[in-house]
Amino acid sequence: MQDTIHHTPCEALDGKLASRHTPASPGRRGFLSASGLTLAALALGCSRESNAAPATRRSLPKTVKIAEFSNDGKRLRVAELPSVVKSDAEWRQQLSPLAYRVTRQDGTEVAFTGTLLKNKERGVYRCVCCGTALFDSRTKYESGTGWPSFYRPISRHNIFEETDRSLGMVRTEVSCARCDAHLGHVFNDGPAPTGLRYCMNSVSLTFAKAE
Repeated sequence: MQDTIHHTPCEALDGKLASRHTPASPGRRGFLSASGLTLAALALGCSRESNAAPATRRSLPKTVKIAEFSNDGKRLRVAELPSVVKSDAEWRQQLSPLAYRVTRQDGTEVAFTGTLLKNKERGVYRCVCCGTALFDSRTKYESGTGWPSFYRPISRHNIFEETDRSLGMVRTEVSCARCDAHLGHVFNDGPAPTGLRYCMNSVSLTFAKAE
């Protein structure tokens, strides 16, 4: 049975929601007052595991439906593309040590250290592993949490969301639909019009500047 979906304000944006949700994410003030700063950072942010132990990623289908976009955010087409599957050695060779730990081992970058946190340029944020378009810069906002935050994905086709019960919490993990790279988590304490906060690791993303 599919879990209850709570992200109704964002569902109508781009087709059927390809995810399993059971988000239960308290607001920022609740965590900060109830816990120490470390627990608060984990609860508010992108981390799934408290260490860098190897993670078991989901099995990808042979092909996935992906919405393609230009770097200025213009939607080009929806295409059936082959999933991007590589060996652990290939991912290690392609990615920086931190990007590998975050995207392939469900890690997190330290809050307020990401290179894209303060980026205000116009363009599209893409997956560092496979280049899939994930977020439009027009949906980026300052959440104060220390990680790049967006109030909606560029397309529901391009992300996969599922329940994450690690660290004694129930959150919604966000990953790339094409390569299953761990990106971060989505919370229900974001701004209008969706009320969502997609809290992403900078190191999971690359920025393609609008031409």
